[in-house]
Amino acid sequence: MKMLTTFVLVGMIDSYDTHFATVELNTTPASNGGPSFAVMPIMAFPCEIYEGKVFYVVKLYEHQDAVIVCQKDVNDESGTRKTD
Repeated sequence: MKMLTTFVLVGMIDSYDTHFATVELNTTPASNGGPSFAVMPIMAFPCEIYEGKVFYVVKLYEHQDAVIVCQKDVNDESGTRKTD
């Protein structure tokens, strides 16, 4: 069995508390299997999280660990936060 050595997963925060976040993870491109769900420590995220926050889990090289990259937030004129 060959292990997946490089990948990009698109994630979204479903809910969170003071210690953990429940997240939905999708492959890119999307597969027939649908999304996966996971519980991750909030300390794993290098950004502020909130419900609906989009992030990526990226592993580019076989001998490196996967990293979490947060999608950039943009504020519109009304001050509401949206993803870029």
